[in-house]
Amino acid sequence: MALKPLILTVNGGSSSIKFSLCEPPSGADARPRAAVRGSVERIGLPGTTLTYDGSDGPIEIDGGSHGDAARTLIEHIEKLLGGVSPIGVGHRVVHGGLHYQDHQVVTDELIAELKRTQPLDLAHLPREVALIEEFRAGFRGVPQVACFDTAFHRGLPRVAQLLPIPRRYADAGIRRFGFHGLSYSYLMGELRRVAGEDAANGRVLLAHLGSGASMAAVKGGKPVDTTMAFSPTAGLVMGTRPGDLDPGLLVYLMRTEDLTWEQMDDLVSNRSGLLGLSETTYDMRDLMERRAHDARAAEAVDLFCYQARKFAGAYAAAMGGLDTVVFAGGIGEHSPEVRARICEGLEFIGLHLDPAANAASASLISDETSAVTVRVLHTDEEIVIAQAVFRIVTEGRQRISPGDR
Repeated sequence: MALKPLILTVNGGSSSIKFSLCEPPSGADARPRAAVRGSVERIGLPGTTLTYDGSDGPIEIDGGSHGDAARTLIEHIEKLLGGVSPIGVGHRVVHGGLHYQDHQVVTDELIAELKRTQPLDLAHLPREVALIEEFRAGFRGVPQVACFDTAFHRGLPRVAQLLPIPRRYADAGIRRFGFHGLSYSYLMGELRRVAGEDAANGRVLLAHLGSGASMAAVKGGKPVDTTMAFSPTAGLVMGTRPGDLDPGLLVYLMRTEDLTWEQMDDLVSNRSGLLGLSETTYDMRDLMERRAHDARAAEAVDLFCYQARKFAGAYAAAMGGLDTVVFAGGIGEHSPEVRARICEGLEFIGLHLDPAANAASASLISDETSAVTVRVLHTDEEIVIAQAVFRIVTEGRQRISPGDR
């Protein structure tokens, strides 16, 4: 099907690639709108499939690697575009490294820097760089934009950025980076849209809860603190990541089990968190079903809710109070019981849920007596990526006069 010029977004996961084709914003306050969404699933596994809006069900493709899947995906996207080049291609990149603090046009220099800094995030950066290279080759001449999850947190107060390790590391750029920034950018915009400027400029706790989970404190529209730190393994317990750990424990395990750094990375990236605690699954839905007869599953759920409640209290203290809580992500949007258990015990700051609204996963789940407004919002990272691409590409064209072309 032929479409007018659109913005292409690419979001690579461990075994998937999500994409969207977005219409550019049409007004000063407008934002892009997704015309087509799709995904490639089960990359590296038997039965790799591509689906997208308007397709006749899943399409089996060659998905032995992300590169194989990307090349086939590009062919299908070209057909969807009807021969019209996209305005730009935006890539979700989890980590901007030590130097990139805002979304950037992809250049050879940026690619080289991301490759040099891959050890910062071996779970994401190698795959993301490979996807950028495939789409640069597939859409030659089309601007490519790297959209960093760390960009939202670039304005963190100095005290929140500091890590208590020798000063020379901070001088080299090592600090709390924070992640899930594309999600948080969207949620703040959505909060402003549904609740107004006063709510968005108040004391806001954002909870992006899924297989990867984090929370962020935002006051006056600016980030104050966030649970993830130098890497996405810090903060809340997650699906396969432990969150905050005593660093002495890691030293002890490396010494007593003679672990290499690769084995330690595998332990904290792939074998810990809810999976490590339950020894069966990292999926919160499965854990909730099993907890009645599986103490390990019950304890995994207990710890997740306890830690989230603890961070909520800490961030209320950091902001001098709390006006709004926003739940998002797979767990945050779809698990009423987890939301309720996180909020239990927060009555002391005036937070009260409406049980019926919470059970229905309504957009507003606090009751009329609550001093803290609690909302459930669907997050949309692709819209934020498309908006960044449109802004950067448009600004770039405005800087070039007709005589310079």
